[in-house]
Amino acid sequence: MLGEYRISGRRAADIAASIELAVGDGALRPGEVLPPLRELADRLGVNPNTVAAAYRTLRERGVIETAGRRGSRVRPKPATTARELIRVEVPPGVRNLSEGNPDPALLPPLAGAFAAAAAQGDRDPVLYGHAPVEPELARLARAALDADGVPDGPVAVTSGALDAIERVLTAHLRPGDAVAVEDPGWGSLLDLVPALGLRTVPVGVDGEGPFPDDVRQALASGARALVVTDRAQNPTGAALSAARAGDLRSVLAEHPGTLLVEDDHGHHIVDLPLHPLAGATRSWAFVRSEAKAYGPDLRLAVLTGDAVTVDRVRGRQRLGPGWVSRIVQRAVVRLWSEGAVDPAAVAARYGRRRDALIGALARRGIAAHGPSGMNVWVPVPDETGAVARLLHAGWAVAPGARFRMSAPPGIRVTVSTLTEAEIEPLSEAIAAAIGPAGGQARTYA
Repeated sequence: MLGEYRISGRRAADIAASIELAVGDGALRPGEVLPPLRELADRLGVNPNTVAAAYRTLRERGVIETAGRRGSRVRPKPATTARELIRVEVPPGVRNLSEGNPDPALLPPLAGAFAAAAAQGDRDPVLYGHAPVEPELARLARAALDADGVPDGPVAVTSGALDAIERVLTAHLRPGDAVAVEDPGWGSLLDLVPALGLRTVPVGVDGEGPFPDDVRQALASGARALVVTDRAQNPTGAALSAARAGDLRSVLAEHPGTLLVEDDHGHHIVDLPLHPLAGATRSWAFVRSEAKAYGPDLRLAVLTGDAVTVDRVRGRQRLGPGWVSRIVQRAVVRLWSEGAVDPAAVAARYGRRRDALIGALARRGIAAHGPSGMNVWVPVPDETGAVARLLHAGWAVAPGARFRMSAPPGIRVTVSTLTEAEIEPLSEAIAAAIGPAGGQARTYA
């Protein structure tokens, strides 16, 4: 019901502005259902396409959401950063293990690579109309993908993994479509999907990846896309095993029209083999971000996929940013070519820190999880209380609410900068914060 508020306007922009103003003023409340297209068009004396254009604008701005035949309604939360706002205020003197950043000491220096890239740019400047992808970057990226068993496909470059995922989803899906996502899973993705006017369908995960039965149920119920993290899953550290990948391929074979999106942000920080699902469906995309291994501020990810998907992404990219800086691309090529990161050494460092914390917690009767990457997931009976008690004890961790939908409560501990001397005190603090039964006999989902 719309209460007493009357939507006005003759043009799509005016109708959208009228609704947006009412939402901002509180005249239209979160969850309130908007009139069907034809009904509002008749009331305003305009063409239904005009109302459809207004609703589309509001969806893109994150003001409303569409749930298929259930119609359009005012979003219950802001479309962006809803989960990012679930943060812990870290006072001075508290050890911050909540942010999910890589260890700066394990990131390579960038000055030399960028100086060389800039000098190359002086000799061979990139101008409008030039190729959006550095040829040597495409060659090296494709060779690495081939070595890991990722099917052949064209290469694109995006401004990070989330940018790539957004472009792939919008290239194939329409507002109201459902996307199967890991639960617990990457908080930014859980925000992005509804911000695009899409619906999230949670699928549970364990240390080997998404549960095949959950994926089967999600796809059978109408989910048109599936997003999977191959390794170093955030927040649980799950890594897709060969057996689980085989099971998921069998499920996807039953739904060949599914849009499959894989995120391999753990490339070069994990020592577990990749077991890609790419190619199991007609439409697929595989994304590799350089953020965790080479530095988040590079804002560069490599995307490959089937020809139609990559072509759509490239076409839309041309109408927006155009391309990711070729200077940045050339700097990344330099870093790759010079072996600026030793993946085995980085993976070993993170692995020792994860294993040490998991082992110390196990000795205290607490089951924690972290097969790969830089995070450890600790199931807890009382998430809010555990976070608050740890903060009081001098440790800041991330609340599990940032990463989950229907999964049980938990906390995420980023171990990337954890020192050996901190393992026992932190474990003792976690044990005290969650109680003697905390974390026992629990699964992720």
